[in-house]
Amino acid sequence: MPRLTNLPNIISIARLLLVPLAVWLIVSGLYPAAFWLFMIAGVSDAVDGFFARLFDAQTPLGSYIDPLADKMLLVGVYVTLGLQGLLPDWLVILVVFRDLLIIGGALLLYAMSDQSLSMAPLWVSKINTVAQLALAAIVLARAALFFDDGGALEILIYLVAVTTFVSGMGYLGRWIRGMAVDV
Repeated sequence: MPRLTNLPNIISIARLLLVPLAVWLIVSGLYPAAFWLFMIAGVSDAVDGFFARLFDAQTPLGSYIDPLADKMLLVGVYVTLGLQGLLPDWLVILVVFRDLLIIGGALLLYAMSDQSLSMAPLWVSKINTVAQLALAAIVLARAALFFDDGGALEILIYLVAVTTFVSGMGYLGRWIRGMAVDV
C-alpha cells in the first residue's frame, strides 16, 4: 500500500493541487500572486526531494507523483503563459509535445515490453526542468514586478528550446533501444 502520509509525498501532492490555482491566477491577470505561488511550488520541489533523502522517505509513489506534479505545473503554466501571449507559441508547443512524448513513450514501452515503468530522468532533462522553471519565473516576474531581466528572457527561451529538443530525442532513443526496434 502506498504511503501517502510521508512528508515528501504530501508536499508533492500539495504542489499538484496548486496547479489549477496558478493557472487561474495567470488567466485572471493576477501576476504578482501567480509569481509568488509559482515560486512556492518551485521551492517545494526542492524541499520534497531534500526531505525524502534526509529522512530516507523515498517511496515508489513519490517517484511518480513528484515528476507528475512538476509536469502538471510546468505544462499548465506554459500553456497559460502562451495563451496570454507571454511565451512564444512555438516554445509552448515544443514543451507540451516533449512531455506528451515522455509520458506516451513510457506507457508504450511498458505496454509493449516486459520492462517496468521507470521514471528515472535523463541528465539533460534535469537541466531542462531547471531552465523551464527559471524561464517561467522570469516571465511571471516581468509581468508581476516589471522586472528587468537584462536579456535573460531571450537566452532562456532558446536554452529551454534546445534542452527540450535534446531531452525529447534522448527519451525517444532510450525507448527505441528499450523496445529493440530496428530504425
